[in-house]
Amino acid sequence: MELPNLLTVIIFLPLVGSLLLLFAPSDRSVKWFALIVTLGAFVLSLPLWFGFDVVNAADLQFRGIEFPLISETLDVRYLIGIDGFSLLLVLLTTFLGPIIVLCSWNYITKSTKAYYILLLILQTGMTGVFCAFDILLFYIFFELTLIPMYFLIGIWGGERRIYAAIKFVIYTMAGSLLMLIAIIYLGYAAGNAVNDGIFTTNYFKLLEFDVPFGMQTWLFILFAFAFAIKVPIFPFHTWLPDAHVQAPTGGSVVLAGVLLKMGTYGLVRFCLPFFPSASASHTLLIGIFAVIGIVYGALVSRAQTDAKKLVAYSSVSHLGFVVLGIFALTLESLQGAMIQMINHGISTGALFLIVGMLYERRHTRLMSDYGGIAKSVPVLTFFMVLTVLASAGLPGLNGFVGEFLILVGAFSSDAPGMQTLTIIATTGVILAAVYLLWMVSRMFFGPLTHEANRTMPDLNFRELVILVPMALLMIILGLMPQPFLKVSEPSANRLLNVIEQKRAFAESDDPNLQRRFEMNDRRIPTGSPDPPSVLKP
Repeated sequence: MELPNLLTVIIFLPLVGSLLLLFAPSDRSVKWFALIVTLGAFVLSLPLWFGFDVVNAADLQFRGIEFPLISETLDVRYLIGIDGFSLLLVLLTTFLGPIIVLCSWNYITKSTKAYYILLLILQTGMTGVFCAFDILLFYIFFELTLIPMYFLIGIWGGERRIYAAIKFVIYTMAGSLLMLIAIIYLGYAAGNAVNDGIFTTNYFKLLEFDVPFGMQTWLFILFAFAFAIKVPIFPFHTWLPDAHVQAPTGGSVVLAGVLLKMGTYGLVRFCLPFFPSASASHTLLIGIFAVIGIVYGALVSRAQTDAKKLVAYSSVSHLGFVVLGIFALTLESLQGAMIQMINHGISTGALFLIVGMLYERRHTRLMSDYGGIAKSVPVLTFFMVLTVLASAGLPGLNGFVGEFLILVGAFSSDAPGMQTLTIIATTGVILAAVYLLWMVSRMFFGPLTHEANRTMPDLNFRELVILVPMALLMIILGLMPQPFLKVSEPSANRLLNVIEQKRAFAESDDPNLQRRFEMNDRRIPTGSPDPPSVLKP
């Protein structure tokens, strides 16, 4: 298989698998086939890592066959690829695929075939989001994830699953429709300016378009609103705890591990380079919302009695750090935000898995129904303590790397008020240790408070297969983050250069500056075999 076509196979293999699942004769065959398909997607994604050119990580690599998506009269194309920002997120998506199948093995007992079909469709949507370099194609994949997630929550969720599913759809769809309006407007404006009057959603053509500041403000608001809901940023977060708590364990892992990252990825991929001046002018406002989310999420987590709800609110806090790092606009903070997306997907995903394993044993998520279970399940306790320490940011584990880079980068930012916000955000690290260690102490240590916990079985082989790879990644990312940071560093540098030069161009009437900007602008025609990049560093 040629590498340029590999990315297309990775994206659509789960979708093809979902169609073949329709003919599976039994629930057992459905599970095994879904596992084989997701494992196949993960194995096929490994050459993306080993064949990735780190030196040119800011350029588009592993491009698929490009073709018109709608008609020849519109510059809307099937244009996929990966760069340093998207590689790790694609690998995270394919890595979590088989884990989600395995964690659902015994948990899902009704409509098994439909459940795994929806999971595979969801994986295609999520992978496509991180590979699309046509913004309308991105939108199609972005919306594709909405349908299966709605049914996963609404059919296999908890008692309030219908309420949670509808709330999730209404919030997400409201933001998405506003983004679609912005995409259409931007496509016509860019087409008139840089594409001979032809409507375009080609990412690289849109980067060539210097959006007027007044237009930037409104378009930025529409894009940022859609992504803020997806992250979610305070105060658009209220759908998340309901969706997490009511979703089955696999759905919660998908939400925490990948779906929320679609929002932060969208902020980096589209809002910052398309609307640099508007992004800079809204830095303080978004920074304030991010810090409120950090502190608020941590305080509300400490007040919870339901372990799954505690982990859900912790996502609001942890992703507040990611948003703060993105809008601090320094190399360190952007690097920290990108690696923290991966870290959060692994650590919080593992927390949801462990809470789900406990629920399968005792059919309760209330922390008061546990206590002292370390005596009954020592191996599970080990993984829980390791995961909690990683999520709390203990040095040597993955959570520390991202939070440290974000805080260092944000504190050195020139953005107004960012130092004060960084100091306040630092309290979130302390509060995370408080609520996470409190949860572990209450559930796992002390005297056995319930007789039913005395005979609780420890981890079985399937559960070890799920947790061991995640634990290893927490340690590897904590001790050796440099190979992962090298992947995103050129893309982060390129993004900062794009923002700086576009802002300088927009804010200056100096013709010499404009000529220098144009000399740095490499406009590569659509369909060129060379990987397109807009600005030289």
